[in-house]
Amino acid sequence: MQKGWTLPWLCALPLGLMGLLVSGSDFQHHRYEDMVRALFAVQSECPYITRIYSIGHSVEGRHLYVLEFSDNPGIHEALEPEFKYVGNMHGNEVLGRELLIKFSQFLCEEYQARNQRIVRLIHDTRIHILPSMNPDGYEVAARQGPEFNGYLVGRGNAREIDLNRDFPDLNALMYYYEKTKGRNHHLPLPDNWEHQVEPETLAVIKWMQNYNFILSANLHGGAVVANYPFDKSRDARIRGRTTYSATPDDKIFKKLARTYSYAHSWMHKGWNCGDYFDEGITNGASWYSLSKGMQDFNYLYTNCFEITLELSCDKFPPASALPREWLGNREALVSYLEQVHHGIKGMVYDVNNNPIGNAEISVAGISHDVTTGVDGDYFRLLLPGTYTVTASAPGYLPSTSTVTVGPAEAIQVCFCLHALLSQRNISDKFRFSTKNIFFKNKKNKNKNKNPFLPKNFPLHGV
Repeated sequence: MQKGWTLPWLCALPLGLMGLLVSGSDFQHHRYEDMVRALFAVQSECPYITRIYSIGHSVEGRHLYVLEFSDNPGIHEALEPEFKYVGNMHGNEVLGRELLIKFSQFLCEEYQARNQRIVRLIHDTRIHILPSMNPDGYEVAARQGPEFNGYLVGRGNAREIDLNRDFPDLNALMYYYEKTKGRNHHLPLPDNWEHQVEPETLAVIKWMQNYNFILSANLHGGAVVANYPFDKSRDARIRGRTTYSATPDDKIFKKLARTYSYAHSWMHKGWNCGDYFDEGITNGASWYSLSKGMQDFNYLYTNCFEITLELSCDKFPPASALPREWLGNREALVSYLEQVHHGIKGMVYDVNNNPIGNAEISVAGISHDVTTGVDGDYFRLLLPGTYTVTASAPGYLPSTSTVTVGPAEAIQVCFCLHALLSQRNISDKFRFSTKNIFFKNKKNKNKNKNPFLPKNFPLHGV
């Protein structure tokens, strides 16, 4: 693990000086086969820091390929956070797909060029890139092309299901728990949920279950704004009215959204596509309420904080627009990724130095907990400040620590949990202690007068 993470703007210069001359010939729209070839070309060019794997299939049988970047591909290293970018969830919103293909090529090229900012990112982060969550919908939209693509043509999957309205609705359960002081994280999925979602959604949920993602962004199009949870309003819909729906981590989500917006060339200016968003960010429900969205599901079911990035007014921009869009988003893609290294992180052990998986990490004043992974490591995104942090697990005494978080790299805070004594252990301990008392006083003729034992204590059979 390398150290020395600094603020994104301090690191922006190397990227700002590179790639100023971008040839339009470097950019094109990628149909499915072209996208697969492009990903495997990156893997072939940088074989020691990349891995390609499939998380499942679309309705029409296309692989949902992920390209991973790491100094140890395929391996989770303790205290190294997992990050993901997801593009093309709506098949006709294609800029995210093309940006993530280009971003993959960029990471490979800059690593080979020994750009220290990119080298540090790849050595200290496990990065997962899913360029297309909806390859079937993309093919429908691409057949019409940029010039004739309709606003909704290809939006859904092959069954015309909107995948960003297809995740189990955990918001309603969360809003109920808020009133009853119930569980505030990793909410349970409904019965038979696997048969209630589309294959693409199922694949992504299984992906979330298999990797302890900490930070994520979902790339969309049709507006230019960084949208953060909750997407679903706590209040019933009223025509013409929107309601801000904050998470317990609202301040952190605003900071994450601003990180992308201000690193983007024009998102932060606010006026885009005929709409105005202050600082280029918005709470999802404050914009419009939606149910069963992916970013809310990430927050309520996993340790992952996800925002939705709306990146272009034109959902299917022409290839000639891609170079400008890449230059506008490149620094933002890197700066946002770097945010996974902020807050606190550490290990939770027992007294024998065995890692404790699924231990809960709670922060006083923020009613949303995270959990340790199977290796006992945890990551908690936090703003700079002083916090009281508690680690707890079933069968163990909780442990609490006070920590001050700075603006740079995550502070390491480890916890050692002591096992609770079971009733049987307590009984055995008492029996052992009374036995010692008996033998120490065996020369005493009147054993029942031992001041350490209850009156008429049955000494036989101890």
